[in-house]
Amino acid sequence: MFEIRVICPLGDADRISQALAAAFDTGPARQYPTRDGKRQRLYVTAEHRDSSTNPTHTESE
Repeated sequence: MFEIRVICPLGDADRISQALAAAFDTGPARQYPTRDGKRQRLYVTAEHRDSSTNPTHTESE
């Protein structure tokens, strides 16, 4: 298990959360504004998918 942190423009959080969920097994994204209030911080807990759910994944990656 690992955590991903993304700083993104306002309004992109949902699109980025969906892309991460497509690539990893994720929990819900926690969203917080940046200190300047111009961007959004996302924190997502994730796990690598095993080969049965992601056939293109190989152990050497």
